Amino acid sequence: MKVFLLSLLSVSLCHALVPFIDGGKGMPKMYDSYFNDQLAKQAATAIGKAVSAGKMNIQVEFPPVPNVEEVKFGTPLNQKFGKKIAPDLKMKYLPGSNLSRNLIAYSNVYWAKRFAGALKGGALGGKPVGVLSAEQVDFTDVKNMGDLSRSGKINTDKARKEGRNGEAIICINPGGEETWPRLVSAHGQPNCPFVVMNNSYSTSYDLGNKKGFEEAYYLKRISKGFVFRSFPGPWEAYLEKPDGTVELLESYKTKPKLREAAELVRETSFKRYAIDNDRWMSGRM
Repeated sequence: MKVFLLSLLSVSLCHALVPFIDGGKGMPKMYDSYFNDQLAKQAATAIGKAVSAGKMNIQVEFPPVPNVEEVKFGTPLNQKFGKKIAPDLKMKYLPGSNLSRNLIAYSNVYWAKRFAGALKGGALGGKPVGVLSAEQVDFTDVKNMGDLSRSGKINTDKARKEGRNGEAIICINPGGEETWPRLVSAHGQPNCPFVVMNNSYSTSYDLGNKKGFEEAYYLKRISKGFVFRSFPGPWEAYLEKPDGTVELLESYKTKPKLREAAELVRETSFKRYAIDNDRWMSGRM
């Protein structure tokens, strides 16, 4: 009887640990996921699954800081996040510091560090992982690069010459998707993962991309909610409620149009809450 109870307890503990191992299912909790590693674990797991499935050209897109639109104003959540990542990068988060003035740019380096393990082949993998950026990042400021084997600027001769055989690449804020295939040609290695991450704008004005890059992990804020996808799962439209929690409204087997998902979420919000569903007015910043 004791053995049976211990077995049940072990199974229960195993199931309880799963969300902590891979971040769990469904979109990450806003904004706790930035501080309890849920977002990092979910994205790394999705990237690893995409690579294992043979997807070499990958898009990863999510808000790199809790409040992207308000990053210049230093919201309490953004300040808290800056202080969280500073020790990891071995930088200082102080008024006027490079990290505080360029929080998005250095946050993306932090995320690249967190995802490098999924690209190098696991804990025992030996694949080098380089990070390239188009942002205003002085990589010499970052004293702890973790599993990232090198860093550089996109489309520079130095970055091209330093490429290594078998190297995976994380390309931060790469620009319009029409340039992505050229970036792969310039910096990618044959049969190696090439990740474009957190582009600051879209030239397709839609969800994801139209260049064949697998949207392995995708979280986009839309009016009154979010669109989310974690490989190999479906695309999902979520309503953000007045209390900050979210509700899954629709799951799509194939990528929906941005207009379709946005209309569903916006109209549902208005029907339920009229004008009383505003994250700015409710102080969720």
